[in-house]
Amino acid sequence: MSRGASLNPIPAQAGIGLRLPHHAQVLAERPAAAWLEVHPENYMADRHSLRELELIRAHYPLSLHAVGLSLGSAHGVDPAHIGRVHQLAERLDPALVSDHLSWSVAGGQYLPDLLPLPYTDEALRVVCRNVEQVQEALGRQILVENPSTYLRFAASAIPEAEFLAAVARRTGCGVLFDVNNIYVSATNQRLDPAAELAAWCRVLDGPMVGEIHLAGHAVVQTAAGAELRIDDHGDHVCAAVWALYEQALAHLGPRPTLLEWDTRVPAFAVLQAEAALAQSRLDAVQERAYACAV
Repeated sequence: MSRGASLNPIPAQAGIGLRLPHHAQVLAERPAAAWLEVHPENYMADRHSLRELELIRAHYPLSLHAVGLSLGSAHGVDPAHIGRVHQLAERLDPALVSDHLSWSVAGGQYLPDLLPLPYTDEALRVVCRNVEQVQEALGRQILVENPSTYLRFAASAIPEAEFLAAVARRTGCGVLFDVNNIYVSATNQRLDPAAELAAWCRVLDGPMVGEIHLAGHAVVQTAAGAELRIDDHGDHVCAAVWALYEQALAHLGPRPTLLEWDTRVPAFAVLQAEAALAQSRLDAVQERAYACAV
């Protein structure tokens, strides 16, 4: 499944997740940002915010990062929700559309979380069927993001990286590679994050990855006194995740990189500064590649 080129493709630069509190400032000031990404679900029933987004869209490349397609649902994806995403995509002409390797709908009820899957052959067939249905309905390729996890299913028989790569190969979708989620999942499961990212890099090739995500997370203590990392997108990117990002770029090369910040949303200038840290690492990769070529 392929899609026509957007009028404003996403560059291999650092973008910013646009949230509703920043609409007015972005409209009034047009602050510097290589590209913007939004959750389409925030605009499906809010006509005023959608009109604002259309005005913003005229000045920035845009990506739609969905949270409600529920690509892992055994009962299939909701045609009505696909239709709403399709309507927004037709109206906004995003360069990228993405969602998660997760499920969030059961018995017609939407759950307020992105829930993990057991990585089995049966689950692989379900996800591929759903991804194909979404891509056919939208008439474009989508990207599928690796989730953050807090446990491992005993039934899982396929490593996560191989599972997502198999989805990409079978359906033609791309991968949205979330580096923070690699760190959160690895530390919660008492694994070495650098070794886990290296395992992903052995499976993913550069063309497969259409976007990278970076975010902050929270650290909490469980009742038993153990440390747990929660992927709440509510803080600065930590040093360990920056190191993993550099490791990923060394393998994948420059990729469009999105700075997510969804809770405790700071001033837009803080997001710009965080995106600049990502851009400095992208620039370093490009400079090294140029130096090797001359």
